Amino acid sequence: MTDTYARTTTSAWRNWAGNVTARPARTASPASVDELVQALRRASDDGLRVKPVGTGHSFTATAATDGLLIRPDLLTGIREIDRKAMTVTVEAGTPLKRLNAVLAREGLSLTNMGDIMEQTVAGATSTGTHGTGRDSASISAQIRALELVTADGTVLTCSEKENADIFAVARIGLGALGVITAITFGVEPVFLLTAREEPMAFDQVTTDFDQLVAENEHFEFYWFPHTGNCNTKRNNRSAGPAAPPGKVSGWIEDELLSNGIFQVACSLGRALPEAIPSIAKLSSRALSARTYTDIPYKVFTSPRRVRFVEMEYALPREAAVEALRELKAMVDRSPLRISFPVEVRTAPADDIALSTASGRETAYIAVHLYKGTPYQAYFTAVERIMTAHGGRPHWGKVHTRDAEYLAGVYPRFGEFTAVRDRLDPDRLFGNDYLRRVLGD
Repeated sequence: MTDTYARTTTSAWRNWAGNVTARPARTASPASVDELVQALRRASDDGLRVKPVGTGHSFTATAATDGLLIRPDLLTGIREIDRKAMTVTVEAGTPLKRLNAVLAREGLSLTNMGDIMEQTVAGATSTGTHGTGRDSASISAQIRALELVTADGTVLTCSEKENADIFAVARIGLGALGVITAITFGVEPVFLLTAREEPMAFDQVTTDFDQLVAENEHFEFYWFPHTGNCNTKRNNRSAGPAAPPGKVSGWIEDELLSNGIFQVACSLGRALPEAIPSIAKLSSRALSARTYTDIPYKVFTSPRRVRFVEMEYALPREAAVEALRELKAMVDRSPLRISFPVEVRTAPADDIALSTASGRETAYIAVHLYKGTPYQAYFTAVERIMTAHGGRPHWGKVHTRDAEYLAGVYPRFGEFTAVRDRLDPDRLFGNDYLRRVLGD
């Protein structure tokens, strides 16, 4: 066996946003399930806690550890594509962008996905990454089976037919139940989506919100604080033909405006907060209406090069408009200066214990601030509004909720913690974040 798990480090690990830092005692980059099992046993013998890490796109400390950090770099690739069952089995460390590219070459696609694809498949699903959809749910809801290595080194295959009680909770497991080594997703033949993006007034989009959700397979919008302006996006299946954005126009919209100029605007706003309302008015008018048609991952996802910190809450869908109006009123009357738009998406109810959409039709309200900008005052005010509506915080985004609160908004919270007690009674996979959100 190669000694890939024995490498030690004194360098700090830092997440994508730079708001979480950890200094593990050592790291492991296992190249196989057997090597992972050996790394876990050695860590246990040495009294080290263990956390798997993906690409660090979570804004919480869910992957932080002072013990053994498991890196997924060598656990990548496609294990199997089963066209009869319409599934793909993929190693846990595979980035979503690589999975999407492989599926597209094979004439296949995931049904729905989030708006970025830099994460590993295990990291994305373990924290409940989602996009927007009237009928199609999060990436985790598309899991058909998963392979999990538990604290004692047991390798479990979990599905609706095998270890079903673990499968019911492990599809969004927060890294608390073990280390996921492979995931089987349901897929379908690749299809085309037509995206229609256009500006819309805040009052109109909130008044017509239910209709816009009902009439579109995937609807989302962005509200620009300090303005009454929104940008909407509707994605619907299309018979084609494909008509992707032109190279020049696509670069202008997705790179120059959404990344390059927006980066400059955010930097200026951080240096001169009093200029942010004026910048927001200009930014909200910069993106023009456009329509294009392409394969799913090229429509669902976009490059995100401007770094930020994010909080997102999942609300009962019927509460979304009221909460959003309260959020706008709070910003309008406060001295806060917010340079990032507020993102609103939806999801159908699903059956995963700790899914933010578990058991209820859901709307998501996400707030962001540019990296390096103090965010506590804004996020605290937003969180107060969201929790008043029974909001559930995204597991991978900034929040202050604890196990007592979360047990009250997740009816199946106890089901998850009971499985955790059984699989990891000594909390090999524990850390401070999990102690706060799950108890101990």
